[in-house]
Amino acid sequence: MKKIVFMGTPDFAVGTLQALLDSKYQVQAVFTQPDKPKGRGGSVQMPPVKELALKAQIPVHQPRRIRDPENLEILKEYQPDAIVVVAFGQIIPEEILNLPPYGCINVHASLLPKYRGAAPIQWAVINGERESGVTTMRMDAGLDTGDMILKERVPLAKDETGGSLFEKLSRVGADLLIRTLEALEDGTAQLEKQPAESPTPYAGMLKKEMGLIDWSRDAASIECLIRGLNPWPSAYTRYRGKMLKIWAAQVENQTEAPGDVRPGTVLEVGKKTLKIQTGSGILSVKELQLEGKKRMETDAFLRGVRMEQGELLGE
Repeated sequence: MKKIVFMGTPDFAVGTLQALLDSKYQVQAVFTQPDKPKGRGGSVQMPPVKELALKAQIPVHQPRRIRDPENLEILKEYQPDAIVVVAFGQIIPEEILNLPPYGCINVHASLLPKYRGAAPIQWAVINGERESGVTTMRMDAGLDTGDMILKERVPLAKDETGGSLFEKLSRVGADLLIRTLEALEDGTAQLEKQPAESPTPYAGMLKKEMGLIDWSRDAASIECLIRGLNPWPSAYTRYRGKMLKIWAAQVENQTEAPGDVRPGTVLEVGKKTLKIQTGSGILSVKELQLEGKKRMETDAFLRGVRMEQGELLGE
């Protein structure tokens, strides 16, 4: 095995592409999503994978639809031994999946069959998992259902965020992909079929509205949501008619809310403390950001905002 075509788009895929560029394998071409406008100015921005490919002087293709017939013809001309797919962002048709002798090898950021889907990293944190990891698989026509090749487990820290786990799994995935290609090449890879059903719900794409905090939930699940959606799309509530993002918090206890205290009520305000009642337990806020202001730790925030005990968040 020598010739590789790489398909990927976001930051998560950059480390794996770099590992391929640094390896014995020849990256013939990169397929990535089209450039897109970003920010208020609407300036067009290249996908991170494209930026690296151009620096490495690798041919770049940006099909709007990978299933369009001309893309299969382009790939036939490259005659790759394998196609490596990392967070590409489009469903790859069977004609392409079956093209290379070693197949299409995917790097998926979960311990399959758990967390099939587009956002496995964030959902693992949101759901309070104690470990995550990376699985390499030979892709089939299903969504993350192909035969598994290698796995690497990664424990989650108590303060793990979606962002920090993203970085960990990106590094692990890059190394695991090279080991996977070597195992396929020397015939030592042992492919394992996945069960039909995943033990966890489908890890669907994140949406901004998912970050709205429901204070009637227990403190532990809210704290997991805050970490899982950090840095995007972030967890938030409403305060005096403005959006208030919560970036970090700590669970104080898990007792039921007193009957006369509504979830979302500010229980305690000190120089450095801000405690909120939830449906079960108290949440101590450590870092937050009011709409139009900078992100800051609680003590700095409270020096500029006169938050009072008894106020209600979320309305």
